[in-house]
Amino acid sequence: MSFGETPITVIGNLTADPELKFTPSGAALAKFTIAATPRTYDKDSGKWTDGTSTFFRCAAWRQLAEHVADSLTKGSRVVAFGRIRQHNWETPEGENRSMLALEIDEIGASLRFTTVAIAAKRPATPAATGDDAWGAAADGPAAKSGDEPPF
Repeated sequence: MSFGETPITVIGNLTADPELKFTPSGAALAKFTIAATPRTYDKDSGKWTDGTSTFFRCAAWRQLAEHVADSLTKGSRVVAFGRIRQHNWETPEGENRSMLALEIDEIGASLRFTTVAIAAKRPATPAATGDDAWGAAADGPAAKSGDEPPF
């Protein structure tokens, strides 16, 4: 992230399935909208009430875009981190328009109300193959003796 950019974290639900497109140069772009709706508990009525929803138009690029399109669907509750971008354009009638959008750097499913299964896309790392961070096998002498890591 560059100096002067506006970082933001949004928690909400996708309003539709992500739309995956490709630029002429082949870069993947996923476009989607996140609706963030505050909820408050009304002690008098004993019920939860929804506040006014805020809709964030989002864009994810390249491999992240493909992962978003493969993983998320309408209604998915997500935690998204990115930066606000302003887009300006002129309509065919000559009117100036602008909008704010969220360019996503990181996004994942919220685990507050559900569980998910993670499917790794990267090659296995030493830790994933049973070796610990110091290079000793997980079933080596330290594992069998119950010794703590040396720190």
